[in-house]
Amino acid sequence: MDRRSFVQLAAAPAFVPASAFGANDRIDIGFIGLGGRARWLIEHEEFPGGQIVAVADCMLSQCYEAAKLKPSGERWKKYPGYRQMLDKEKLDAVFVETTTHARALIMIHALEAGLDVYGEKPLTLTIGEGRALAGAARRYNRVLQTGTQQRSIPINAWASRLIREGGLGKVHTVIACNFEGPVGWYPKPAQKLPDGLDWDQWCNQTELRPYHVELRRRWAWYWDYDGGGQSWGVTGWGAHALDQAQCGLGADETGPVEIWPDSEALTAKVTMRFANGTELKCEGKPRPDHSDLGAIFIGEKGRIEIKRGTCVADPPELLAGAPPDTPEGPGENRYHIGNFLECVRTRATPNAHVEAGHRASTLCHLVNICRDLGRKLRWDPEAERFVGDDQANSLVSRPRRKAYELPRIS
Repeated sequence: MDRRSFVQLAAAPAFVPASAFGANDRIDIGFIGLGGRARWLIEHEEFPGGQIVAVADCMLSQCYEAAKLKPSGERWKKYPGYRQMLDKEKLDAVFVETTTHARALIMIHALEAGLDVYGEKPLTLTIGEGRALAGAARRYNRVLQTGTQQRSIPINAWASRLIREGGLGKVHTVIACNFEGPVGWYPKPAQKLPDGLDWDQWCNQTELRPYHVELRRRWAWYWDYDGGGQSWGVTGWGAHALDQAQCGLGADETGPVEIWPDSEALTAKVTMRFANGTELKCEGKPRPDHSDLGAIFIGEKGRIEIKRGTCVADPPELLAGAPPDTPEGPGENRYHIGNFLECVRTRATPNAHVEAGHRASTLCHLVNICRDLGRKLRWDPEAERFVGDDQANSLVSRPRRKAYELPRIS
């Protein structure tokens, strides 16, 4: 499978746009991408101090279907393209819930328009996109929250802080699940395009392939569109688990310096070593209790396994004073969405800020690149380049289709 050529946009000085909140300091929200994840958030979560006023999707009928989930949906402005929504609506923030391969460009356009952004995970398709996105957020002085909601769940945040502050002593090992990678898309006979679907817009940066329902519905399985976004995939639940590892290690501004597979198989177990000697091992098998969404931290004083909304420790006394568990399901995102909207008001840094989201996504991409090449790699987390390895560096980014290039941030 051919992959990426490196594109990196440098950060530049920031400005503060002149947009103001709506009546009574209400935050006017737009949604871009009205698929399953967006509908879940709309139906099951609250937006404290905010109100959805506009939605956009490259298949307009999805906007109308999503609007049925809320009584206010009839009043939402509905657009077949996000650029029209950004041009016509006076929004304060957008939730970008699109396919992974379209997400970075859309988020950058929203940042350019002066909007704060809640971007679904994985934040990007490539490492190069992540650096460009972080540069844009700084250039336009915007709030960007990555949709890794465990960052805001009280027990997860408490346990992560405990580990960062030395509650386990020196952490020598972190264990996460051995998540599945993406597969290649093989051409299939063209099918009839559904009425109202802008297929060119859907394909975004990728090749304008013939329409096929499997490609549209199962895009997260395929390399050109995601990094293994299915449930047990590297950029699916793996994005949560590897973000949990980064959060507990306090590695939001950095990353590993070495990464290697235990074999040449595309399902190889992968180990990453950080500069301080801590090793992150992707080796556990998928489990049905959503332990996959977290990580096990092993240090001098014991071990803590942080799951989604719950923790276990050995010895148990390590968790003395911990907040109560948060049940998984409807409402679990309230802390994260609330944190985002509060930061929109106050201009504080959100819990899953753009750099944290980029660095966690980078771990996912490193796993895929390491498996793809089947050998040990050295990574410079400051330069965000592989050391002395042109082949690996060619996979940091990828060519983009004309009209879907990332804008140059000056």
